[in-house]
Amino acid sequence: MSYVTRNYRATFPDALRSEWTKLSSLRSLWFTALATVLIGPGIGSLTARAQGGAYLAGKVEDPASFDPTAVSYGGIFVGQLAIGVLGVLAITSEYATGMIRPSLAAVPRRARLLVAKCVVFAGAAFVLGQLIGFTSFLIGQSMLAALGVPHAGLDQPDVLRAVVGAGLYLATIGLLGLGLGTMLRSTAGAIGLLVTIILLVRAVSLAFPQDWQIWINKYWPTSAGEQITRVIPQPGALAPWTGFGLLCGFVLAVAVAGYAVLRGRDA
Repeated sequence: MSYVTRNYRATFPDALRSEWTKLSSLRSLWFTALATVLIGPGIGSLTARAQGGAYLAGKVEDPASFDPTAVSYGGIFVGQLAIGVLGVLAITSEYATGMIRPSLAAVPRRARLLVAKCVVFAGAAFVLGQLIGFTSFLIGQSMLAALGVPHAGLDQPDVLRAVVGAGLYLATIGLLGLGLGTMLRSTAGAIGLLVTIILLVRAVSLAFPQDWQIWINKYWPTSAGEQITRVIPQPGALAPWTGFGLLCGFVLAVAVAGYAVLRGRDA
């Protein structure tokens, strides 16, 4: 019996169970998830009220471009940072505590370990993202309806795709954080790079020539991926699924780079 125990190697289901145990035991996961569920829709409702008031006051330049669904997602900017940070912590916390060494001892195939971690985290992030997406939509549309301005229903064309897409977008950003954490092994470094990718590049692009701004808004991964949350496309933007596919390709590239670091360096 002792011989079997010493030579036992974890299967993929074993790795999945282990990763769920580690993820669910992170206090930061529950605190951040709760804060995100409360703050994300809360900011979205404020945005919906402000945009609805602007519409009533005639301050919307092109009423035909008013997208009630997208108006609900003002809190996405907060939600994506929070879920991205969760992705970072899902791996860097193991390096900080030394838990990565017994994890690799139990699952020596590093590709299996990383895939299991990605699957478990993606599932948790998807559920959290859908909760934020649907809650933000329902609260935002109720705000717009109360103001008497155009609002959307899930039975209207492309609205359900946009609402589900908001959850998909958030889950993908979470995986981006996980990939960055795997690649850098540093919580501060990975979060800093995450903020740069999500916010700083597009903010700094405002100082660039107009042609550069248009290119970045169209092809920068997070900007392209956000199109899946819109019903009325922005002028010159990629199609929703095309833009989301670009974001997924970028996240996959980061994950591959993270795996190369995980495989090539000691814990």
